[in-house]
Amino acid sequence: MNMKKSFFERLSGSAPTDDPFDAFDDETPVVKTTSHKASHHTAGRPAPLDDDQPGNEGQLPVDVHQTASDIIIRAFVAGVRPDELSISISRDMVEIEGSRMEREQVAGPDYFTRELFWGSFTRAIMLPQEVDVEASSASAKDGLLTIILPKLDKAKQTKLRVKAG
Repeated sequence: MNMKKSFFERLSGSAPTDDPFDAFDDETPVVKTTSHKASHHTAGRPAPLDDDQPGNEGQLPVDVHQTASDIIIRAFVAGVRPDELSISISRDMVEIEGSRMEREQVAGPDYFTRELFWGSFTRAIMLPQEVDVEASSASAKDGLLTIILPKLDKAKQTKLRVKAG
């Protein structure tokens, strides 16, 4: 019986390359699709982004790490005033919401590169451990938001004295 070699066997050299069997013959053909957006940029310029569509909300990138006593969250919020930030903390989750508005309006075709995110953003972060909500703090300096969340020590025990009364 003459067994045909697999694609991998032919690729690795254990089968002759002129073998008529091709594992990719049964795949569906590639269909080229056309974009429904009109390309209205000149040669050498990237197409403008459609960030200003309603419902587009960015996701704030964050760094989350821990020390022996705290969980620390850091996020770049350059261009966002402190009164434009909303931070909600529960024992096991932090949600950061805000918005960054463009200070001047520039027409789409006038951009050469557009990579900054403008508009509202949000980020929900599940915490690996419960935190003390009341003792948590947040500060922003030089465009860097830092949230410090003290960990709850579940192993900590407190002795209560019974008062006669």
